[in-house]
Amino acid sequence: MIRVQGVSTRYGKKNPEVLKWVDFELPEGCIGVLLGPNGSGKSTMLQCLLGLMKCEGEIILDGVSLKDLSSRERAKKIAYVPQTLSFAPSSVYDAVMIGRIPHFGLTPGDKDHEKVRETLEELGLSDLAARNVLELSGGERQKVAIARALVQEAKILVFDEPTSNLDIAAEQAILSIVRKLCKEKGFTVLLTMHDLNLALQVGERFILLKDGEVISSGDDSIVNEDNIASAFGVHVERVHINGKNFIVHGGKEE
Repeated sequence: MIRVQGVSTRYGKKNPEVLKWVDFELPEGCIGVLLGPNGSGKSTMLQCLLGLMKCEGEIILDGVSLKDLSSRERAKKIAYVPQTLSFAPSSVYDAVMIGRIPHFGLTPGDKDHEKVRETLEELGLSDLAARNVLELSGGERQKVAIARALVQEAKILVFDEPTSNLDIAAEQAILSIVRKLCKEKGFTVLLTMHDLNLALQVGERFILLKDGEVISSGDDSIVNEDNIASAFGVHVERVHINGKNFIVHGGKEE
């Protein structure tokens, strides 16, 4: 569970606020999506949530205030898959083992190796374990990043644009993994996304930001023509086809 209450922050004391009294709640086992145009505060909200940026207000992770957690304790509660993946030259196995660092001292133990092998198998990466991670495709590297996050054994997963720069097959593979993590394993997931149709496909709760403020939050009904026009300044039409909702892009607001 994630609860964000009255979160505000700024880059420097003399600069304007980047987030302004942000409130939202994400229940356990739910997929939430942060939406909004560039500069709306999505990435800043993730930085606050991960404890990487100071903020006013309160952030509660599974009933515990972020302020009361050490960095090691925080890493056991929340794991992060960034938009820009960064890997040192190493085997896939070693790249994933990095996610176990919060659980061991200088050297990984039997439990750490077991968790890495189990996670590689679960994500279909076992055959790639010995490969150099830098030689993999974008979709494969994204799976490695997810595996690295999963071995932390945190129950909250945060993704920043998880499908950016992926082809449609890789997109669907990543979204399938996200759904499985929530529905079968009870993870709480928060994603930032630009593609509104992918967001509608995977999300259950939505938080729509503009200029650092929440202009609407709730189920997929808030991803509608009026809110999109308000946040993005474009005309769209929301249509229902074969049981699914889609956003059809129109023109820019006059």
